Amino acid sequence: MRLLTFNTLFTGDVRLRLRALGEILRASGFDIVCLQEVMYRSNAALLRRHFPHSACAGTVVLKGGLVVLSRRPIDRWRFVRFPLAGPARPEFLMRKGALIAEIGGLVVVNTHLSANRDDDWSPGNRYTIVERGELGVLARELAAIDQARPVVVAGDLNLPREAAVLADFRERAGLVDAMAGDTRPTYRPLPQWPHPPAFDHLLVRNAGIGHADLVLQDEVALPGGRRAHLSDHFGVTAEIVL
Repeated sequence: MRLLTFNTLFTGDVRLRLRALGEILRASGFDIVCLQEVMYRSNAALLRRHFPHSACAGTVVLKGGLVVLSRRPIDRWRFVRFPLAGPARPEFLMRKGALIAEIGGLVVVNTHLSANRDDDWSPGNRYTIVERGELGVLARELAAIDQARPVVVAGDLNLPREAAVLADFRERAGLVDAMAGDTRPTYRPLPQWPHPPAFDHLLVRNAGIGHADLVLQDEVALPGGRRAHLSDHFGVTAEIVL
């Protein structure tokens, strides 16, 4: 099955971009889509109508801003919240965590870790310590899942692929990076930041990995005709072989 993770960017002309994204997803071959920063249930409704099955937590504001869309039935799902830790910041309002969905034989963990506002991913950095704690929550959740089951951890982890704390998490949890060795950024380069890292990841346990690539990189036509990028992130997709 084809799985996509994409941070949709919650600021700016959100609903126009989500409408455009919905049409792209409707016509795509993605079986499972993990989205971050959708934020509101009304935003999720623009996307959920294109898939027969979906999961998100929250009434008006979505917990963690997370949504899972699927063309296959979602057997069960739950949201796990990360503890509030580290420097106080507006990000606390997002109630970040992980949305864990069981889809057939596959467990999908859609997540969005705290941002590192220092752009310093060394082990002793104050935000790296926060991210390590959040990865610890994910590691405990993964340890509680039947170790024979296929698992995918997808999302904006706000950590570069080579960050030591992320490498340690992958090793402890037995996860393989679907984009291992790829040096391209998943955050759209900007004049003030021409060489950003890869923040968005698909990590796999107990499943084969087929073709993996970056998608949703180019400008698209929004309703009304104006062209724009769908997000400040690119999408990451991979074929998961069960």
